[in-house]
Amino acid sequence: MAETPEVTPSQFSQGISSYDYLLGSGDQIAIEVVGYPEFADNHVVLPDGTISIPLIGPVQASGRTLSSLANAIENQLGSSYLVNPIVDLSLLTLRPISVTLSGEVHRPGPLLLDSLQTNRNEGPNTGRGPTLVNALIEAGGVTNFADIREITVRRFDANGRPETIALNFWDSLVSEPTAINLMLRDGDSIIVPRLSPEESLDRTLIARSTIAPGTIRVKVVGEVMNPGEVQVTPDSTLSSAIATAGGPTDDAKLRKVAFIRMDEYENVTTQELDLRNLTDSIQVQDGDVIIVPKTGVSTGLDFATRLLNPLRFFTDIWRILD
Repeated sequence: MAETPEVTPSQFSQGISSYDYLLGSGDQIAIEVVGYPEFADNHVVLPDGTISIPLIGPVQASGRTLSSLANAIENQLGSSYLVNPIVDLSLLTLRPISVTLSGEVHRPGPLLLDSLQTNRNEGPNTGRGPTLVNALIEAGGVTNFADIREITVRRFDANGRPETIALNFWDSLVSEPTAINLMLRDGDSIIVPRLSPEESLDRTLIARSTIAPGTIRVKVVGEVMNPGEVQVTPDSTLSSAIATAGGPTDDAKLRKVAFIRMDEYENVTTQELDLRNLTDSIQVQDGDVIIVPKTGVSTGLDFATRLLNPLRFFTDIWRILD
């Protein structure tokens, strides 16, 4: 079996070239025949994959590149009607595409992505379709366990041959001047792998990127005005989560706030913090629990264990707060 070719990020185009974009039903293209203004018109590729051209009628467009379609129109016009016609085609609106995401995104599964209108002043035969970043955002962003160093896109080229494109988003966040962004094609399969248990990436940096989820859920309980689950941005701190929960009550003991985090492998970390100034640099993660104790209780953890069975504290607190 032949190996699937791998494409490196340096080969990515920020536009859609007429040489590799395959037309399909729903694409809108502009047609001009040099010297014959009566042929100038915009056409939408019909469900049967054709467009209708004056004099020659339906022409198969679906599955062809713009250059291939232009050659076909030139040949048919030149065979009976015009002398050496020159046909110019441009993409105006690209059809929605269907892609599938799997792995470490918040909403894996199939996605239908709309394309953007193109600006013909930016150059001929250049369109702007949905990108990999668009797809990751629509899928709710990457999870805390995503290995963004090894995101892959699997697709078929114009000749039906499979290819795998490997992308390292981590390097683009850390050192590259511009982020990697791949234009997607209809039928692409996007895989975001999981970090191994012994590996980790700087989640602070990821949370500030475009591929992070729009909001995450944090539980703030105890002496706050509106205890319960709050939604905050991924780059939020403990103090900002408390503020989102309405801020502390007059009875809050802010110098003994408890911060609890449990990862997917059920490893629990706890920390006690002095938040009397309501400032800190600890970035929250999805599922974190913040406990603000009441004055008279020694610590936030002590406050929680008075409410729950001490022997089952770390199991009970997530169950009760759900």
